[in-house]
Amino acid sequence: MRLQLIQQFFSESFLMVFISFGFALVVVWLSLPFFNEMASKSIELPWSNAFFWMACFSFCLLTALIAGSYPALYLSSFQAVNVLKGTFRAAGGTTLFRRALVVVQFSVSVTLIIGTLVVFQQIQYAKNRPMGYNSNGLITVPLMNGSIHKQYDAVQNELLGSGKIVSMAESSAAPTSTSYSSSGFVWEGKDPNLSVDFRVHDVSHNYGKTISGEIVEGRDYSKEYLSDSMGLIINESALQFMQLKEPIGANIQWSGNQYHIIGIVRDMIAGSPYEPVPPTVYDLDPSSSNMLTLKINEAVSASDAVAKVEEVFKKFNPEQPFDYYFVDELYGRKFGNEERVGKLAIVFTGLAIFISCLGIFGLAAFVAEQRTKEIGIRKVLGASMLNVWQLISREFILLVVLSCVIAIPIGYYLLKSWLAGFSYRTEISLWVFAISFLGALLITLLTVSTQAIKAAMSNPVKSLRSE
Repeated sequence: MRLQLIQQFFSESFLMVFISFGFALVVVWLSLPFFNEMASKSIELPWSNAFFWMACFSFCLLTALIAGSYPALYLSSFQAVNVLKGTFRAAGGTTLFRRALVVVQFSVSVTLIIGTLVVFQQIQYAKNRPMGYNSNGLITVPLMNGSIHKQYDAVQNELLGSGKIVSMAESSAAPTSTSYSSSGFVWEGKDPNLSVDFRVHDVSHNYGKTISGEIVEGRDYSKEYLSDSMGLIINESALQFMQLKEPIGANIQWSGNQYHIIGIVRDMIAGSPYEPVPPTVYDLDPSSSNMLTLKINEAVSASDAVAKVEEVFKKFNPEQPFDYYFVDELYGRKFGNEERVGKLAIVFTGLAIFISCLGIFGLAAFVAEQRTKEIGIRKVLGASMLNVWQLISREFILLVVLSCVIAIPIGYYLLKSWLAGFSYRTEISLWVFAISFLGALLITLLTVSTQAIKAAMSNPVKSLRSE
């Protein structure tokens, strides 16, 4: 009876869905450590959470009902006589529905491919941005108290004398960050109603030499000039903001004191590499230093140099635990969020492509089976394997083209919105869409070819024998 058929189909659907759910739990449980490491999260399966199990059961129930409804409600309505006589043909809407599902699956896959390429393009674009200084061989050591500052000359003489370190300087923050902001700057021609915060970086002598900062105009701080205690060095962004025609020697009032500009330095990225460099002032004030920056001799290994620095620090400041950071690693952390997004995008893109390939493989198998006798007749009439392959693959190429037509505008809109969140951003190149299209096309042809070649190599006598 039809009711028995409905029960049979739904039972099979429920059984398959719940077995799949069991496998899914195992896969998620095994993959969570890798996912947490990749995404810097600490997600765990809530085994004791009743809501979690209710949500999973509801989702499985809904999936089983949707998946089993077609065979249970539609196929069970056929008249057995027509089916057994071979006069029944399924409605054309079912084939259209299968194709629509494949188009939707591949549209999602192509969109994710575009997204992954653009994310990595943006990361690479920011990484190629000039830093304004040389981070190679630079290490920073936090200064927890004033012991090193009070004995700075002795520490410097011992480290430079060892040959492990070629230069060192104190500063209020590491080169990859800023210490504080100030709005109390007044210069000639400034609008009295203008209020702006300048980033302030307190440094000692040799700071520019240590980090290889580029002086574009004027000079760096020098012990030969006693007046440098009231001198300031500004970056290019500050010069552009202040609109000084002759900046070197220009007077600036700050916190009730009169200063003068002695140099203009190239913009150095201390904040986000995706944002403009803010107006920054470098002030000669080592007394407020919180960080020591050292340049390692290129002729020695980093481990030997760090060991020597640790030895000297423990000698002059035994109370403070020794800690250090490589500047290039600190700078690399600025790309952590975007790199995590890129890695996760690769994973989900791979999953989406795999699911899409399953859909295409199933549809290709269905089409090949439906056209078995047609293929047999064509082979009898002289069709080659290439002709049969083209016959089956042509439809799927059209489906992929349609998927790309849908996915490319959606991907462009979504990625354009994502990039709008960065002031320093790349442009979406045409090659991103070309690679996405060609990749989707290649994946489709490889998937379809397994069924197409199998159908082309089948014996036409077996295909036509039942006629």
